[in-house]
Amino acid sequence: MREAGGLNLLELSLRLFVIPLSVVSICFMVLDKEANNDYGSIRYSDISGLKYLVFLDAITGGYALVSLVLERICVTKIWIFYLTDQLLAYLMVTSFSSVAEFLYLAYNGNREVSWSEACSYYGKFCGRAAASFAFHVMILLCLCTLSPLSAYRYFSRFEAPSSP
Repeated sequence: MREAGGLNLLELSLRLFVIPLSVVSICFMVLDKEANNDYGSIRYSDISGLKYLVFLDAITGGYALVSLVLERICVTKIWIFYLTDQLLAYLMVTSFSSVAEFLYLAYNGNREVSWSEACSYYGKFCGRAAASFAFHVMILLCLCTLSPLSAYRYFSRFEAPSSP
């Protein structure tokens, strides 16, 4: 029973960590804009991958807050939390990959298609996007830890199949 209490505390802590991490990631990204006299201005809303990051961080932070309250009330419906934890973890991986690709191209470019890097012109924008991405990665790590915990909580309620 003590082990279950420790797992419950870990799960509660991870859900609590997701909320401020989401808020900070969203703030860094939403406030991220920069203007350049030669190339114009850029905002996070100009890039679909960054909008996706903000959208998923908002959903994940909101879900973490709601799950903290409802998880204690809806004990019989833990399968919902199991499925939602899995779904959000997978969606966060897709967001991670899209933003990682954007940041790689922004910092390094792609010479094969004559695509130059942009961060030398928009350094502040790239720095804030990278900071938001770092918080996004921390959220992803929390969800990747939460997913097996919620799976364990859900599947530990069932008996092992018996042999015929």
